[in-house]
Amino acid sequence: MEVDECGGFPPEPSEGSSQRGSVASSVIRAQDVLVYLVGDSAVHLCVEGVACVSVQELGRSVREALHIPDSAMDAFAFWLCSPLLELQLKPKHQPYKLCRQWQDLLYRFTEASEEDISQDEPCLQYRRNVFHPKSKELQIEDEGVLRLLYDEARVNILAGRFPCDPETWTGLGALSFAMDLGVGLDDQKATAALREKKLISFLPAHVSGGGGGLFSTLRGKGGRQAVLEHNLLEEYRKISTLGSTPPEPTQHLRQYLSTCHSLPYYGCAFFSGEIDKPAQGILHRAGRKAVNVGISLEGVYVMDIKEKHVLLGLRFSELSWDHSYPEGEGDSHILWLEFDGEEAGTPVNKLLKIYSKQAELMSGLIEFCVELQSAAEGGAATETETDRRGGRRGKLRRQSSVVCSRVHTLNTISYVDNGKEIKRLKPKRAASFFTRQSQPPTYSSVQVEQG
Repeated sequence: MEVDECGGFPPEPSEGSSQRGSVASSVIRAQDVLVYLVGDSAVHLCVEGVACVSVQELGRSVREALHIPDSAMDAFAFWLCSPLLELQLKPKHQPYKLCRQWQDLLYRFTEASEEDISQDEPCLQYRRNVFHPKSKELQIEDEGVLRLLYDEARVNILAGRFPCDPETWTGLGALSFAMDLGVGLDDQKATAALREKKLISFLPAHVSGGGGGLFSTLRGKGGRQAVLEHNLLEEYRKISTLGSTPPEPTQHLRQYLSTCHSLPYYGCAFFSGEIDKPAQGILHRAGRKAVNVGISLEGVYVMDIKEKHVLLGLRFSELSWDHSYPEGEGDSHILWLEFDGEEAGTPVNKLLKIYSKQAELMSGLIEFCVELQSAAEGGAATETETDRRGGRRGKLRRQSSVVCSRVHTLNTISYVDNGKEIKRLKPKRAASFFTRQSQPPTYSSVQVEQG
């Protein structure tokens, strides 16, 4: 995410005169620049002085090429992306210079090997702005803008980045099928078209057989594929029979995005990390589980990468957090999350450790989002407290739902309200461990064991 929020990019290394000469010449020459969209397309620009051009200047050219109205200009941002790291850029950033620092950023924020870092190359991508509120997105009427947002949401659904339940991904797949092939196809034509396009074009890879996860043991079995096809086509028939007139151009786009908005992590920036597994077996062997951490304007969501479900979801009013740096060789950067919980019927404070070299980025983004939320909501504490104490939709409370938190599966550190320990720990932090809180906490601070 935005590196400036937590200390800025590392300074550029000193370079020889030949490299300085190449930069100077690139300031003068007009050069081709490809700005990728989420999907397979790109915007081709011819930019003068590319070495010094800013994101703000590039934005004007891209919006003009894509015919994006000024009213929707804040919906998108520039990102530098590669398989190893994704960073949203600020208007003042100069992409060319940041690309030249990419290896430094990978060493700082990833655990990638030297070989992987040396071969990694970022692309400049134009995609959704993590700071754009969902409420404003619902007001967008331009079809081109809605399609860009839809394309990105669809990629995240198919990749399993947005965990969702079967009825959700089936409905979304049917909407995509309707937008790709139109409504009103008879059963025979619809079935033939689906088999030609393949399920993986409409359903998440871990469901349709393109990856591991919940249905990996059923991969390749005709019976499972037949059930998925049947359910998708059944939803498609429902869409086709709704209304006697052809749908408005934006109707299905809005339906798709509206469904995605119901997922709490829509619009998140994603980070990679690991958490401790609970000790298992006679020898109490433990280990770490790979997780995605999604952070949005509304909260923090920790998701199991393999199983494609939510482990923990917290609004900012429900948590405290901090970031600790390594204190010795072999130590990790850690993002600490503290939240209310229960153990054997006793209210406790729970601590979750997320190991990640991106903890610094995560902490900075949380702090910035909390500040934005506080400024936007002002005195909306009563409404937030209602949400916290029981205002969630019933659907999200179902234990079988992948969007429901699984706190019982986490290896957390628990404390009772008066500071008495339930699980022994000697934190290496001061008693004022958590100091950043969007609202006054309803529980006491973590007490450090002395001695």
